[in-house]
Amino acid sequence: MSTESRILVEKSDHVALVTIDHPPVNALNLETAQQFEAVVNQLEADDQVRAVILTGAGEKSFSAGFDVSDAANGPAIGSLVRALWTRLDRFPKPLIAALNGHALGGGLELALCCHFRLAADRPGIKIGLTELNLGLIPGWGGTQRLARWVGHKTAVEMILLSQVLSPQEAQGAQLVNQVVSPDQLIAQARELAGRLAQRPPQAMGHLLQVMAQGLYEGLPAGLAAEEAALKAMRGSKERSEGFSKFLDKGKG
Repeated sequence: MSTESRILVEKSDHVALVTIDHPPVNALNLETAQQFEAVVNQLEADDQVRAVILTGAGEKSFSAGFDVSDAANGPAIGSLVRALWTRLDRFPKPLIAALNGHALGGGLELALCCHFRLAADRPGIKIGLTELNLGLIPGWGGTQRLARWVGHKTAVEMILLSQVLSPQEAQGAQLVNQVVSPDQLIAQARELAGRLAQRPPQAMGHLLQVMAQGLYEGLPAGLAAEEAALKAMRGSKERSEGFSKFLDKGKG
């Protein structure tokens, strides 16, 4: 097994840029998936990281998902990635997917776990879940998460017909937040991440987890989590500072 790092991490100004670097299409074999999990563990525990950008190396692909050349480890990869994508879907820090190229299959399923998606305005980029062409179904969460962003009707069309969207079409379907010039993709993602990193980190962590809990466990559980989070934040330094700033502004 190679010991070469396939998941690259750069940190600056409370933002982590995570790059999947597994040519030619940044697909995930078992080793790359395990490295990805280790990076997620590190970033979740790092209090200095307040926002995370996920992207792919090169111009061709954000990620093509499952690496078919490692089919022998398919079950292990699937089990690891399904659990990891769910962790990301419930991550307590904002996640931004910077789609530098194709986002297909498991790659789009990764992007669906992020809170924001920016796409490069590059001709030929394809975004979709095309597993049915192979006699399969999306297996890393796409059957459930795509509809959350684009609605049930569009999700059914995309999956059953194996439709692929351009970045502009994906933006029109509410799947992509913003389409930007390729040479500005990471800069725009950093700008957004920087703004998010300036938000109160503890309150934002509570917010993301409460919203995710409602999606996963239903409205009553989400409302109960909301109430518990508010109680937990009553004596927080962030709350005191926030109210002080608000009151001071009112006096001006």
